[in-house]
Amino acid sequence: MIIAALVTQPVAIFCIVLVIILAAPLLLNRLKIPHIIGMIVAGVVVGPYGFDILDRDSSFAIFGQVGLLYLMFLAGLEIDMFHLKLNLKRGLLFGLFTLLVPLILGVVTSVWLLRLDWLTSLLLGSMYASHTLIAYPVATRYGITRAPAVLIAIVGTIIAVIGALLVLGATISVEREGSFNPSALFKMLGLLAIYCLFILYTYPRLTRLFFKHVADKVTQYVYVLAMVFFAAVGAQLIGLEAVLGAFFAGLVLNRYVPSGSSLMASIEFVGNALFIPYFLISVGMMINVRVITDASTLAVSGIMLAVALVSKWLPAYLAQRINRLSKASRGVMFGLTTAHTAVALAVVTLGFSLGMLSEQILNSTVLVILVTCALAPMFTASAAAKLKVEMLESDARNGADDMRQQRVNNTLISVGSPIVAQSLVDLAMLMRNQRGRHNYYAIHVRTDNSATSKAVSLNALETAQKAGAAANTKVEILDRYDLNVVTGIINAMNERDITEVIVGMHRRSTVIDTFLGNNIGQLLRATNKMVIITRCFIPPNTLTRIVVYVPQKAQYESGFNRWVRLIARLASQIGCRVIFCCSAEVQPLIRGIIHHENYGVRSEYRTVEQWDDFIVISNEVLDDDLFVLIGARANSVSYSSELADIPSFLQKYFSQNNLLFIYPEQFGEQEPMALSFADPMSTTLDTTPSPLWRRTKAAWRRLGVIKKSWTHRNRKPKIDIRDADDSNSSPQS
Repeated sequence: MIIAALVTQPVAIFCIVLVIILAAPLLLNRLKIPHIIGMIVAGVVVGPYGFDILDRDSSFAIFGQVGLLYLMFLAGLEIDMFHLKLNLKRGLLFGLFTLLVPLILGVVTSVWLLRLDWLTSLLLGSMYASHTLIAYPVATRYGITRAPAVLIAIVGTIIAVIGALLVLGATISVEREGSFNPSALFKMLGLLAIYCLFILYTYPRLTRLFFKHVADKVTQYVYVLAMVFFAAVGAQLIGLEAVLGAFFAGLVLNRYVPSGSSLMASIEFVGNALFIPYFLISVGMMINVRVITDASTLAVSGIMLAVALVSKWLPAYLAQRINRLSKASRGVMFGLTTAHTAVALAVVTLGFSLGMLSEQILNSTVLVILVTCALAPMFTASAAAKLKVEMLESDARNGADDMRQQRVNNTLISVGSPIVAQSLVDLAMLMRNQRGRHNYYAIHVRTDNSATSKAVSLNALETAQKAGAAANTKVEILDRYDLNVVTGIINAMNERDITEVIVGMHRRSTVIDTFLGNNIGQLLRATNKMVIITRCFIPPNTLTRIVVYVPQKAQYESGFNRWVRLIARLASQIGCRVIFCCSAEVQPLIRGIIHHENYGVRSEYRTVEQWDDFIVISNEVLDDDLFVLIGARANSVSYSSELADIPSFLQKYFSQNNLLFIYPEQFGEQEPMALSFADPMSTTLDTTPSPLWRRTKAAWRRLGVIKKSWTHRNRKPKIDIRDADDSNSSPQS
């Protein structure tokens, strides 16, 4: 009585659940057993069919349903859309296999072995066809979510669940009305099409607008969850399962929640720490292990379990043979599609309430749910470990640069104020190298020791450190007192072997001030390392395209590969199209690096040979695009007088655009010239005079060009990158 009274208290119930969530991974990791099984078994033990410590009340029903929707939402959110499109046809084929094979096998065995009628057998076949991605967290933990086997299994899950629900609806319609009504089926398909079009049209526009105006991470998290459950409710209103709506919302919002962002880290943390474990425990509490009372029930349960396992193994085997995948891939597909939970229980419960299924079938289905939920994580974990090894070996065979993957990347982020610290760190997180070790340092250089200067420095560095912690990345802070800002940055770079520096773009304070500012000019002359200068007026995850201008002979610089990989990582994280505007000689080299490194980006290439070609292209940059310019230091191989005029050009006509200047690592290991404060021969990079600039302006005047129009406004442009735009990547197109 004391225990029963104790666990009726909400605080005690929540405490027991937290203890289960804490203890299951710690105990079962030592036994090499997936902790998912432990949570399900713990739900059986403490549930009403175990020791009856906890009752499956409304709190478990609500949190369990939320956890299931959260699991499906994460599955859609973590999908690499580029690789999903590559495996879409194979996924559709596997979906047909994993729908039809269980359906046919279930109907045949139910009629011949269980002696059921054809209509009831069809209902039971829909139960076999459906499954739940309960083992998906296992694939996430092993880091194989981009593997073709996982993507194929996810697409197959959606096809199987939709098909099973359509069969269920048709079966119930025949049972209630006495005949098949095709109009109901067409009505559901029509509502499904309208629902998908509505989500595809409204969600991207609302999300981009919301993220542009709301920067608070908590508010963004609540918005994302609200959109997920709105989609789930909409799916229920048209007669489908809420899990389909949650998964579809994850696919649509995938573009706006980069995997390396702090928002994604918050979503994964809350789901894996609370909602998904709650769902697993609630699944265990539904399982009644006392239903096995006689030999006949065991016989029926054995037949149903054999059908459930074989009917999911055969589609995985067929997909593996047709697509020429490995045995480990087959094991992953089988493990992900083995578990039967919510949909299967809903099917048999509805059939039992209509009198179509007996209590023996109902109890046997509960046993099938228990066994498949226990086996699915084990099968997936065993195959996932082998598949991960195969993926690593494949990268090595394809010529991946092991030294590059093992090399330490050290990024220095210069935070001049708390206002820009968050945005600079967020951008650095999106460009980080996932294949190697990456260290981050945030620096603020002070030129005096006043209390005000120290307070500003501490505030800026703490903001940067919190931004890194939100993305599960450690950012070491450097509060430096030095002679000037450039000297402090250079000394910090030398002390910590920095490979790249990220700084915010200079804001003009006087009329005679230059576009990049004197400090950046001095920094470029003082170091040969990569310098990234950024200015974004909108969050990076709301960018529609990345337009990159590459100068002539850029491929001869020592940092060429590094900046190409950096742009590819940024585009891959954001999920947008990248357009490289460069000469014909550079295009195959960029394409080769992206293909060799297996970055999932959509890339376009436009030939740019002359300065006027760049002017035409630059005018096509939209407000939601990111304009990236690859610069060059004076006396380097790719330097030309045109590059010296770009800052003045952008200062006059691109003051409101999102810009990213990248000065790659140049001159190899050559030491730069010493920084001097009294060098009468030194000039800033952005003020070097150019005769070509004067000739170009004279040509514009002869053509009658208006300042804001740019030569192509009254004539056909030489290059129009809008023709290469994709309506799926840019809603404004």
